[in-house]
Amino acid sequence: MTEQHVIPDASALKGWRKSSYSGGNEGSCLEVLDHHPHGLPVRDSKAPHGPALVFGASAWSSFVTWVVGPSGV
Repeated sequence: MTEQHVIPDASALKGWRKSSYSGGNEGSCLEVLDHHPHGLPVRDSKAPHGPALVFGASAWSSFVTWVVGPSGV
């Protein structure tokens, strides 16, 4: 992964929301930021000042399909 796909301090961006694919566990959530010009930033909710990874649309779709499985559960 190249440096352009990492945001070193994710707290610099506003508008994070809990991913609909995160479980109901408190503190164990992925947060996503919609409408970013370079893809979909994803961060760990337990580390809001940590880095965020930026996924392109096809990479995010592949990741979600792998996580939830082909049945979409």
